[in-house]
Amino acid sequence: MEDGLWLIELESALQDDCTVDDIYAICHGKALPEALRLDVWQVCLGVRNKTDQLAQFSEIYDLPFQAQLRSDCEEFVSKLGNEDEDKVSVVCDLESILTFYCKNRNLLYEANNGWVELMLPLLSLKLIRSDTYNLFEAIRDTYIPKGCAKNGTVFNVFRLLLLYHDPELCTILDTKRITPDCYAMGWFQTLFASTCTLPVVLSMWDLYFQQSDPFLVFFLSLIVLINQRDQILTMKSSSKEELVSFLVNMPCNIEADDVLDFCSLAQYYSVKTPASFKRDLLQVLFGAQRGTSKPEGSVVSQALCLPVSVNELIENASIQNPHPEAVRFFLVDCRPAEQYNSGHLSTAFHLDSNLMLQEPEAFQTAVQGLLRSQRNAIDANSNAGGEHLCFLGSGRLEEDQYTHMVVASFLQKNTKYVSLLTGGYEAIHEYFGESMVDCLEDHDPLKCLLCNQRTGQTANNNGTAGDRKSTIDLFSKLSLAMKTKSAEVKEKLIDYISNPSATEPGSSRTGNGGEKHVSRNDRNGKRYRNVPPVFSIGEDHEEDDELNSAASESSSVARGTKTNSQQQSDPREEIVSIQGFLKGPDVIRHFKCQEVHLNGYMYDSYLLVTATHMIVLRELETRRDRARIIVRRLLQSIVKITAKKRHRDLITFKYGYPEEENLVITDMDRFLIPNASEVTDLISRHIIKQT
Repeated sequence: MEDGLWLIELESALQDDCTVDDIYAICHGKALPEALRLDVWQVCLGVRNKTDQLAQFSEIYDLPFQAQLRSDCEEFVSKLGNEDEDKVSVVCDLESILTFYCKNRNLLYEANNGWVELMLPLLSLKLIRSDTYNLFEAIRDTYIPKGCAKNGTVFNVFRLLLLYHDPELCTILDTKRITPDCYAMGWFQTLFASTCTLPVVLSMWDLYFQQSDPFLVFFLSLIVLINQRDQILTMKSSSKEELVSFLVNMPCNIEADDVLDFCSLAQYYSVKTPASFKRDLLQVLFGAQRGTSKPEGSVVSQALCLPVSVNELIENASIQNPHPEAVRFFLVDCRPAEQYNSGHLSTAFHLDSNLMLQEPEAFQTAVQGLLRSQRNAIDANSNAGGEHLCFLGSGRLEEDQYTHMVVASFLQKNTKYVSLLTGGYEAIHEYFGESMVDCLEDHDPLKCLLCNQRTGQTANNNGTAGDRKSTIDLFSKLSLAMKTKSAEVKEKLIDYISNPSATEPGSSRTGNGGEKHVSRNDRNGKRYRNVPPVFSIGEDHEEDDELNSAASESSSVARGTKTNSQQQSDPREEIVSIQGFLKGPDVIRHFKCQEVHLNGYMYDSYLLVTATHMIVLRELETRRDRARIIVRRLLQSIVKITAKKRHRDLITFKYGYPEEENLVITDMDRFLIPNASEVTDLISRHIIKQT
């Protein structure tokens, strides 16, 4: 009954002036009945009311390559199994259509260019010549990429797509010097009509035309490879010829019942791919095919990995609550530290590409930190977190060679979802224009290289007003929230520390006691006599998160330490040998950890416990065998240890003292400690011993 209803609805829609969207909403991927296929295809391809173009044909067959064209048509029709009297008619129609197509579009016919094979599904519909021609022309213009030739842009794009989703498989084929044009030429030229059976092609095209997505052929081809990846991996030792032969014929295994799943998988991979290459290459790869059109391959021919446009990157970061399977970028800024510190996106993770050659060990440590930060951001569902890595250089070729080396190192490890921002930081700088003050973190016009280059020049920022402005406004709010969160919370914390009673209901700043100023040295960390211990271990409350984070950062400032963007040597900080300090006689145990700052930076450190103190050493970036003492706390000053509800290894140590019934927090530190329960148990036991 349901089948009958949707067919009745489809027939009714076709009688009216329906659109491809109407058809897609009715069919939902169902196989089309033969009686309705022509009407559906004509609507989807936009040729339903098109005139008879063949009426212009002079019926003169005088092309320079006419003999080759006629021979190919005859050979093809001979394999179809038609009756002899039908063969002449079919050959005549086929040659007429292709001859007129060449003359009408000023195109040259070449053997094995896929035109004849592309005609097969259309000939099976048994249409009049004019309808067949209109369908053929529309399919060629809409769905067949231009320049399907050896080393063409089409196949460079497809290789980048394969590298993005399956770098291991791509590397194997690259090692064998098997480029996509060696095996996928027929797939793209004919939409699989040259390799799949007729029932499969008809079912596939039914779904294909309803999608109205010309790039679907790229993802269908990708699925063909990925479905057979295990077999391809087992053939690594085979010859190039054997492997190419296997690859070419892989679509032959597709059956009609597999088509729906086949197309659904292709759509899934399409969603999980940055859309930039579609938008940027649509006009290059698709459109009316004429003899004068020459696809431009400079965009991707030398690309190291899949390019991502600045528009997509910014829009992606500003999207709230995206689809679970949609692309979400984790931005990696690979510029030198001085450039990063003079302006960067608030969502960017800094990975100095210069470290790769200058400090290989430090670079590997930084990479591990990157991967941990990425996992944490994903778990937290952050706007800055995603499984898709987008690398960012300066936008200047002479500097970005180091960024390219970093990207290559990730690709060599078969890392999925690796992309590179087109134009680098320069593109971001230009994108925001006058809004960069609101959208960029730590932007300093005096130190920014791009601002200095534009000094004395008149800005000409036409841009695109509509959607770009709304995106900038949204990203500006996002960046402002991330940048001002620290300042706002610090202000609340300072106010609380300066006058804690003012935060209580009914309190007044003008009370008899005046303002209460708390010094970190008050009472030197000791407790009042006859006051019971207030030390406890618990969980961070959600409403305390901002306070905790702000205190953690303010404690760093109080100790004289700096964030990564400001980090310098401080003569007041003691530099020690890590191994020598860890083996000290007073050290009970030490733990590898990471100090966590509000701005998201994490520093490789060691937490040491003695009978009376907790000490933290931060590794030096220049010498991994030495460290700086950044925390030296009396255990008696620790009044509370809290762990995040969702992240039990993220530990906050709060310092202070009791005052009457209140607990005054003077400072705090936060660390990411593997097996944190061991640390908290050890510290709590020694605190209790001293109370």
